[in-house]
Amino acid sequence: MNKKILITGGAGFIGSNLCEYFLSKGYHVTCLDNFSTGYRHNIESLLSSANFKLIEGDIRNTIDCQKATQGIDYVFHQAALGSVPRSIIDPTTTNDVNVTGFLNMILASRDSGVKRFIYAASSSTYGDSEVLPKTEDVIGKPLSPYAITKYVNELYADVFSKTFGIETIGLRYFNVFGRKQDTNGAYAAVIPKFVLQLMKNESPIINGDGNFSRDFTYIDNVIQMNELALKTTNSLAINTVYNCAYGDRTTLNDMVFYLKKYLSEFESSIENIKIIHGPSRQGDIPHSLASIEKAKQLLNYNPKYSFHSGLKESVKWYWENLK
Repeated sequence: MNKKILITGGAGFIGSNLCEYFLSKGYHVTCLDNFSTGYRHNIESLLSSANFKLIEGDIRNTIDCQKATQGIDYVFHQAALGSVPRSIIDPTTTNDVNVTGFLNMILASRDSGVKRFIYAASSSTYGDSEVLPKTEDVIGKPLSPYAITKYVNELYADVFSKTFGIETIGLRYFNVFGRKQDTNGAYAAVIPKFVLQLMKNESPIINGDGNFSRDFTYIDNVIQMNELALKTTNSLAINTVYNCAYGDRTTLNDMVFYLKKYLSEFESSIENIKIIHGPSRQGDIPHSLASIEKAKQLLNYNPKYSFHSGLKESVKWYWENLK
């Protein structure tokens, strides 16, 4: 428990939840963030802990990466510029952060003697593959600059583990949602964005007919898998990638139906809000469903939260913190 871990992007949605969790388990936690998409309020309650250290820096800066990895045992690389639409509008910045930043971090980790480099991969890597469920060894062609950058991360990790001996584990996140996820901005994820609109009695706009489906994955399942990736001693479980998901899919129409249902328990008028359908979004994958068999077998992963139980927890958190 005296191990020292670094969480890049530690003030972001997933990163701040990881910071909070590992700090509560007795680890020494360093957070590296430039606050471009993360928020200081996400880690405010952690700053007074003697076991928590904040480094305000940028993964595009090699000196910041070297400083952050000094004396670190394990790295959780969460820092990235998310969002498919943003990558289409500005592929250069997405590449700088997600590819150059990744390379800077894994190089610094290698040079600092980090034991294991656990990184946020993405379900977008499956691209135009229509195979369902998604299994780790069958991918298609990327459909966006963002997807390309996340696949390049996997290629770099594989080369570094084989060439330099640093242990790597990639977790392909599938539509993660939950507490602390940003509700604002042009690139807010669909669940928190819709929650905020419904709480304001506004009509959410679904891209397309709403029949696209996603393997929505609650944040506590993601925390569980990150911890398993940290703790595993199974040699077969390292230097590879895993789907990080629940293993079920929900259409966007059903997702909004249950959002309205759970929110209406706090304010009954929300159930009557109309939903608007807009044009489909460029670069979107139609359907996403993960096989989690590999993670079950090699990491002993057993997700505790279904989409419905996770959504109820999320709605309760947003209502208590935003209303």
